[in-house]
Amino acid sequence: MGDCKPGNPEVEVGEDLIVAAKSIARALGSKKNLTHGERKILADLGTKLSSLMTNRSTLNEIKVEDFGDIEDRLNSIQDKVMGWEADQTMIWDSSSNEANEYLNTVEEARQVIESLESLCLSKDDEKYELLNRANDVLQTAMTRLEDEFRYMLVQNRQPCAPEHMSFRSCEEDAVDVNSLMSFGDDSVEDSFQRDSVSRASEDSIIDLVRPEVIPDLRCIANMMFNCNYERECTQAYTTLRRDALDESLSYLEIQKLSIEDVRKMEWVSLNSKIRRWVWVMKIFVRIYLASEKWLSEQIFEELGPVRLDCFVEASKASIRQLLNFAEAMSIGPHQPEKLVRILDMYEVLADVLPDIDDLYFGEAGSSISMECHDVLLRLGESVKATVIEFEKAIASNPSTNPVSGGGIHPLTRYVMNYMRTLTDYGQILDLLLKDCDEGDPVSLSPDTSPTKEEENKSTHDSSGRKSPMARQFLSFASSLESNLDEKSKLYRDASLQHVFLMNNIHYMAQKVKGAELRLIFEDDWIRKRNRKFQQHAMSYQRASWSYILSLLKEEGIQNPGSNSISKSLLKERLRSFYLAFEEIYKVQSAWLIPDPQLREDLQISTSLNVIQAYRTFVGRHSNDISDKLIKYSADDMENYLMDLFEGSPKLLQSSSRR
Repeated sequence: MGDCKPGNPEVEVGEDLIVAAKSIARALGSKKNLTHGERKILADLGTKLSSLMTNRSTLNEIKVEDFGDIEDRLNSIQDKVMGWEADQTMIWDSSSNEANEYLNTVEEARQVIESLESLCLSKDDEKYELLNRANDVLQTAMTRLEDEFRYMLVQNRQPCAPEHMSFRSCEEDAVDVNSLMSFGDDSVEDSFQRDSVSRASEDSIIDLVRPEVIPDLRCIANMMFNCNYERECTQAYTTLRRDALDESLSYLEIQKLSIEDVRKMEWVSLNSKIRRWVWVMKIFVRIYLASEKWLSEQIFEELGPVRLDCFVEASKASIRQLLNFAEAMSIGPHQPEKLVRILDMYEVLADVLPDIDDLYFGEAGSSISMECHDVLLRLGESVKATVIEFEKAIASNPSTNPVSGGGIHPLTRYVMNYMRTLTDYGQILDLLLKDCDEGDPVSLSPDTSPTKEEENKSTHDSSGRKSPMARQFLSFASSLESNLDEKSKLYRDASLQHVFLMNNIHYMAQKVKGAELRLIFEDDWIRKRNRKFQQHAMSYQRASWSYILSLLKEEGIQNPGSNSISKSLLKERLRSFYLAFEEIYKVQSAWLIPDPQLREDLQISTSLNVIQAYRTFVGRHSNDISDKLIKYSADDMENYLMDLFEGSPKLLQSSSRR
């Protein structure tokens, strides 16, 4: 309420004029000979002086009458206000007539104060006490209105739990990924599940307070503002709505976690919380916050910028709670298993950022909007840092124990399934890795980088250049192949080295043939890997079967000095062949080729070479070989070869020809 100096300036100025006018009139009247102009001034001055004296008398009469009337009005107002104070019933629970009458009484009290203040009474004036009493009555009424306002907001709150919103807990799906070695089979594919919420389920305004009480809340707010009690009104509103939003986050199972809490959390639990955060972020911004702003706009509809101020003040704590979790995730450590989840967080925050900018605009909301943009930037930097760590992890994955039977290494499964999952984030990765693409800082070394030919064949952007994601994926694959070459050296048997590389390169090629990765690596990359694993298959056959096939050649079985066949040498040659075959059977039946088609192709290819040579050798020397020397028939051996690469060691049972 504005202060003013004691006394009425208009009255003081009027009295000064009267004194001056009387002085001038006396001076002019004492002159004996007045000019025409002086007579006119004296006449006009007399008229004005008379008018001023009349007005002063009238003002004094009005003041006396108004004070009496105002005091009566104030007594009536006070009686009504105190009467409602004596009644513990909430006014707006009684009837609309009671509520309207109370508001009218408060408005009348405001007008009384306004009238008294317009008179600018001196504190020494006995009538100044009337102003104090009027303010006390208004204070009592404002306290009551604030109580009514709070009561209505609380009692008429509606639960913010739309039926279409549901979140299936994913803790049972989470995989404890402490290292790249955690995965030994294709279950890794299920661990990278992208979360999504349909846009249709996100965009809806719901009534947080029963619509029928909004007009009453608006009237109370307007009255409190008109009476200069805006601070009490907005404080009551923002406190209640802030608590309501806190409860909503609690209902959505969002906990208040510090950065240290997040850093210490086990991955299984953290993974679940990230997935929930991704789901909640969209729902909270597009339903909860949008509805919250709508409520503020309805209640403070006629109060201009107050609408946004109250919304921002009520909601900033809850939105910051969500942003704090995202910021904690962006800080690190940048573990590869977190990349997909951080991409999910980046994607959802980027998706709702326009909504947040619309909600938090102008001076009041700019700080929240800026915080969201900053957290998004931090998440993006975290993605780039994690990509670097992922490639380092691929290249440096320790090689200690070889995979049993030369099967597919867990690292191969992990990396290929990882890349397949990352294809869902192509646009984001292209955007974030764009800076890294220049000069290729993410790639580890020239040895692990894709060849120029591969670069030219990879996915290209609109300018004809390869996309950043395609370049990075090629680098991942090159790092993986280099690591697999090192891991193959763990096998002492050269044949098994080739089986291991054949299995893993074939697996890579098969994964890339899928629609998601094929567009990135393209057919030329696949053809090269097909040739590569086929070369390893041929190298396996040379390493495993060259010696056995050499035993089925003619050299070294003739009698010395003649071309005739030595039966003893022939017998020894057959015995050596069977022993070598049995050893290979025992060892290589334990080796593993998981892909059925690849296994069958290698079995058939081996069988064609070995069985054909065996048939020819036995047929050519049938006259020199007795039946008892033939330990295995060609058909038996052909069947035995089909037992290879099944992953379970077997021993041959001797059979005799019939």
